[in-house]
Amino acid sequence: MVAAADSLVWELVKNNNSFMRKKSGRTSRSGSVRFSVESGNLTSLSTYKYSGLANSKTIDISSTDDNRAALTLKTKKAGTSGKSGKAAIALNKSFRRTAKTISGQTADKYYRSDLKSAALAKYSAVYRGNRAAKGVKKAQPVKRGRA
Repeated sequence: MVAAADSLVWELVKNNNSFMRKKSGRTSRSGSVRFSVESGNLTSLSTYKYSGLANSKTIDISSTDDNRAALTLKTKKAGTSGKSGKAAIALNKSFRRTAKTISGQTADKYYRSDLKSAALAKYSAVYRGNRAAKGVKKAQPVKRGRA
C-alpha cells in the first residue's frame, strides 16, 4: 500500500465511504448529522479529527467478548500491513488505574493528546455497559420525556 498524507486520505473519504451513516433531522432547521462506524473513531462522528481511516495515529476503545475493555492503537506498520498494524492493550484493572493507562498512552507518550478526553469518555461508557452486562449494576432506564 502506498503511503499518503492524512489530509489527502480525508479529502477522498469524507463524503463517501462504507462506514458512513447519515441521519437526517426532523426539521430543515436541525439539519442532518453524519456518523461513522469505523474502528478507531471514538465519538462515531464523521470528522477529520476522529477519523480512523484518515489518521495515521488512532485510538479505539471497545468491549471484548468476556465483558472487558481493550485499547487499540495503530502502529507504524499499519500503513503497509492491514490487520497486523494494530496493538491491543487489555484494560482489566480498576477504573482509576485504567484511566491512568489511557491518559498515559494518549497524552503522556505524545501519541494523540487531543483525544484524551474522548478516550476517557468512551471508556467510561464501555465500563458502564460491561458492568450492566455482568449483572454488577442495573442498567439505567431510558429517559422518554414527559409521561
